[in-house]
Amino acid sequence: MRILDIVAYPVTVPVPPEYQVSLGIGKMVKRDTVIVKVTTDDGIVGWGESHHGRAHLAIATLVNTTLRQLAVGFDATDVNGVWSQIYRFQLSSHGMGAACAAAMSGIDMALWDIRGKATGWPLYRMLGGASRSVSAYAGGICLGFQPPAALLDEVASMVQRGYKAIKLRLGESPADDIARVSAVREAYPDLDILTDANTAYSLRDFRAVAPHLDAACVGWLEEPFPAHDYRNYREAKARCGFALAAGENHFTRFEFAQLIEAESVTILQPDLSKMGGISEAMKVAAMASAQKLPIHCHSSMGINMAATLHVLSAIENAGYFEADCSLYNPLRDDLIDFSFDIDANGALRPSEKPGIGIEVNEEFIKRHAGSSGPGFV
Repeated sequence: MRILDIVAYPVTVPVPPEYQVSLGIGKMVKRDTVIVKVTTDDGIVGWGESHHGRAHLAIATLVNTTLRQLAVGFDATDVNGVWSQIYRFQLSSHGMGAACAAAMSGIDMALWDIRGKATGWPLYRMLGGASRSVSAYAGGICLGFQPPAALLDEVASMVQRGYKAIKLRLGESPADDIARVSAVREAYPDLDILTDANTAYSLRDFRAVAPHLDAACVGWLEEPFPAHDYRNYREAKARCGFALAAGENHFTRFEFAQLIEAESVTILQPDLSKMGGISEAMKVAAMASAQKLPIHCHSSMGINMAATLHVLSAIENAGYFEADCSLYNPLRDDLIDFSFDIDANGALRPSEKPGIGIEVNEEFIKRHAGSSGPGFV
């Protein structure tokens, strides 16, 4: 069973004005992604997803040219061999490029989907796991910059759906961030509040906000600074009682090794669609396990979320599943048939279907061809 073809499709879905959410990286005006289709010589089709990286047209082109040439002809079950091939001829020899890591993520994910379909096993079982309940928090592009009263209304809808944890967006200004977190904590004393600054803070901003986050007993502060800013992370860690989280903008196990060694964060958040795929996620989870660090994967879009739930069911140090609770996300609702109705404990389980366990609407891909322009403004 060999890889016959690899095709990447850039996809763009405009977001109507009434659903546009503002957060630390801007206001979302469209959703972009890259869907990767891998076909074997005996007709099995695997699906994966590469993160857009704000350059989805370029990511898709990289898959369809350089990476396709490196992977076509390989045994489709040899996920490690394909990964090593791309690493040898692209990543290691032309720099540890984020674009390449994201592009190869979709290929790797699709190959794992093929392995599951070939054996008839769901992905979590292929990875050595079991059908476990994974606690979820309400995340994705929601709960953004808005007045506290409006935010409380949105939080109420999440709690009514059964979520025991939510993630608030920070990074507008220390005063506004403090007001929103304080309002939610006052209204929901028992809710697990997680926060995410989307790299928008300076160290001065962090110092202003940290005492209030401590007082609100937040579970973590995610990415207050850019991924490479280890000095500020070290200083911040010494000044707070809550956990610092990072990882969605770290690529491959090599960068995660540096992140773990720096000892500046205690929550690791790899994104399967960015870091190099499922194969790398399993390696990073093992590295983290050796240091007793939990894995709370960052996830968004559609196929990536479905695959992430399988990975969290398969590793021993799994944390929260990030459920994209965006009010408008056709990549979740229309592109695939994935759903995540949580149970009474605020948890859910992966699909029992072979592979990742999703069906892809190829007509949707055709109708939403990738277009240029920023996704956030």
